[in-house]
Amino acid sequence: MKVIFTGCSEEQKRFGNHTGDPNELEVGKVYEVRKEEEHTWHTKYFLEGFEGSFNSICFADAPDGWEDK
Repeated sequence: MKVIFTGCSEEQKRFGNHTGDPNELEVGKVYEVRKEEEHTWHTKYFLEGFEGSFNSICFADAPDGWEDK
């Protein structure tokens, strides 16, 4: 699954104890989700090429054919 990073607040990062650093990501860029972990109140994304998890609320689904900015 491909997603677009839309930005992430400190609160969104902390909710669910995500361990990935959203400061390493670029807003508007497409990333490949290698694993998705659903929980009761949130979903964690594990991205190709990055350590740790990221809050799914910080991403939008990338439409087919989406190109990075």
